[in-house]
Amino acid sequence: MNPALVFLAAEGEKENPLIPPWPELVIGLIAFVIVFGFLAKKLLPNINKVLDERREAIEGGIEKAEAAQTEAQSVLEQYKAQLAEARHEAARLRQEAQEQGATLIAEMRAEGQRQREEIIAAGHAQIEADRKAAASALRQDVGKLATELAGKLVGESLEDHARQSRVIDRFLDDLEEKAEATR
Repeated sequence: MNPALVFLAAEGEKENPLIPPWPELVIGLIAFVIVFGFLAKKLLPNINKVLDERREAIEGGIEKAEAAQTEAQSVLEQYKAQLAEARHEAARLRQEAQEQGATLIAEMRAEGQRQREEIIAAGHAQIEADRKAAASALRQDVGKLATELAGKLVGESLEDHARQSRVIDRFLDDLEEKAEATR
């Protein structure tokens, strides 16, 4: 056989390389307890403290975020309520403006109608005054022409003013009565 294998087999019977000797095991165990104790006394509280601080910061951040979200939701609801109220107010103002506009239009129409009636009445009065003035002027002109014509026919002057007026008035009144009778 191979001499290296024989040597290993002979030595394997003496001591197992996987199991350390007892003094090394005890020293290693003591060193482990010292290191573990140091870690447990010094390092572990600091690690726990840092972890607690991180957890509190995260939980505080979550609480702050929830509070901010609640506040934002409240503000959103307030804005929605204000917006709805503003829309309602705008609709009310628009309705009032339409009503005022309709009232104003009705008033303006009534005022226009009144002014139109005044203008028509004034026009009728003016026409009547003009008709009377024209009739008076016409009477005078017709009377003068009739007097001149009668004077030429008779051959003498009919210059007596009072007599002229009576004759002319009687003649024109007779004409008017005949005109009204034929209507």
